[in-house]
Amino acid sequence: MLGSVAAGMALGYFARKSISSRMLESSESLSLRITSEAKKEAENIKKEAVLQAKDNLLRSKNEFERSTRDRRTEFEKIEDRLRQKEENLDKKADIFAQRETGIEKKENAVLNKESLLNEKHSNLDKVIEEQKERLEKIAGISSEQAKEYLVQLMTDDARHEASGVIRRIEEETKRESEKRSQEILAYAVQRYASDFVVEKTVSVVNLPSDEMKGRIIGREGRNIRAIEAATGTDLIIDDTPEAVVVSSFDPVRREVAKRSLENLISDGRIHPGRIEEIVKKVRSDIDKVIRETGERVSFDAGVHDVHPELLKLLGRLRFRTSYSQNVLEHSIEVSHLAGMMAAELRMNVKDAKRAGLLHDIGKAVDHEIEGPHATIGAEYATKFGESDRIVQAIAHHHDDGRNNTVLDVLIQAADTLSAARPGARREMLETYVKRLTELEGIATSFKGVDKCYAIQAGREIRILVENEKVSDNDAVMLCRDIAKKIESELTYPGQIKVTVIRETRISDFAK
Repeated sequence: MLGSVAAGMALGYFARKSISSRMLESSESLSLRITSEAKKEAENIKKEAVLQAKDNLLRSKNEFERSTRDRRTEFEKIEDRLRQKEENLDKKADIFAQRETGIEKKENAVLNKESLLNEKHSNLDKVIEEQKERLEKIAGISSEQAKEYLVQLMTDDARHEASGVIRRIEEETKRESEKRSQEILAYAVQRYASDFVVEKTVSVVNLPSDEMKGRIIGREGRNIRAIEAATGTDLIIDDTPEAVVVSSFDPVRREVAKRSLENLISDGRIHPGRIEEIVKKVRSDIDKVIRETGERVSFDAGVHDVHPELLKLLGRLRFRTSYSQNVLEHSIEVSHLAGMMAAELRMNVKDAKRAGLLHDIGKAVDHEIEGPHATIGAEYATKFGESDRIVQAIAHHHDDGRNNTVLDVLIQAADTLSAARPGARREMLETYVKRLTELEGIATSFKGVDKCYAIQAGREIRILVENEKVSDNDAVMLCRDIAKKIESELTYPGQIKVTVIRETRISDFAK
């Protein structure tokens, strides 16, 4: 048993040894084959690397030679350009040297000529001085006097020429401007039809009998004092038959007093309590009339979005008159006329109507606030949200300054048209006569004026000049001077036309 085991173990040992030897031999042969293949592959890689390195070196060498060749060519070109520039500079230097030599020669020649000219000038100055002395001796006047005489002659000639040019320009301008302006104004006046005389506010209350005067006065004057205190007016009761005069600077107060008296007279009950009741009721009615009047006029004129306070001031103008012309009717006329003329001139018709309707708004309160009504009206228009162009037109509707806009001039023209139409206004006789006298006095104060006549109610003055003393050109300047003096010394509505007439009369006798 043990022997078989030992034999088995020996047999297994020899079998394993033989197997391991065979495996070792196969492993060695495999390693030798792998090593030889690796050496062959390494040799191939080495050869390829050497070939690649040689290619790269050859390529770099070619590129270097090409760049070197290009740079050499470029340097040669630069050298050629530098060589040409040097040659050009040498040529220019030679030319400059030649020119400097020529300039020196010319300078010497110029200096010689200058010295000769200086000598000639000095000789001429001496000759001129001698000639001046001779002329002064011959003429008997000095050179300064001769200069003044020549300047005067030149001034007179220039003045005559200027007056001739001015006259020609004025004639051409007048032909064009007057034709166009007359067409526009005539068209506007023809389109607007207004009453010849508008209703005016009166301050006289008619009484049914003279006995009513005593009832108005009352016992110890208590009734008249109550009326004056309630209305803020003065009642004048004199010998005028069946009439009582109401006096007040405020037209609205005067209207309240007038209507209150009429109501008291018709009612028959006149005592302080009744007076206060009637005055309160009438004042409420007047306020309503003022408000409704402003709204109606604004609607009729096509002027919308007006502040209620401005509408109230507009309604107050119903009881305000200027030169016997109702201011509200005048404002309506100006609004319509301005709108028509604006349409002809292709301007903004709404702005023209608005400015025309509000231009005299200051007259509603000018008895309460100091200052011109145009300034007051502009302040109120600004306060209640009117635009700047409307405010300027209101402020400048009596100002003929050069800074006026077209709308300002349009309102001035419409205002003048409404005030100048027949029956629109009435001036006091004393003021009218005084203005005419001053107008003629200004014209006669100029030299060469023979006669002058103020015509067309002082809106034109015609001047006859002496033919021998005043020429045609002088007449042009005389007309302008008289117009300027009238503008500076007189105050007048609208404008005054100045006409200078120069005529030549030749007489002879047939024998």
